[in-house]
Amino acid sequence: MDNKINLNFESDLKRLEDRLDDLVKICNQLQTENKSLKEKQETLSRERATMVQKNEEVRARVEAMIVRLKSMEQGN
Repeated sequence: MDNKINLNFESDLKRLEDRLDDLVKICNQLQTENKSLKEKQETLSRERATMVQKNEEVRARVEAMIVRLKSMEQGN
């Protein structure tokens, strides 16, 4: 009887160990994926900031051209 209990205990312990190993692997994969996603988000945020800045610069230039064109129209 004791031998059977020990075998069951060993079997249960092995299954638990295997499941813990699987969880550790999944955890490591998630950490890697999370790091990658954070890096991607930072890159996209920087790119967006650059695009917003360029957009504002272009808007200012277009507005300046419109003002010059209007002043040229009024001059004629």
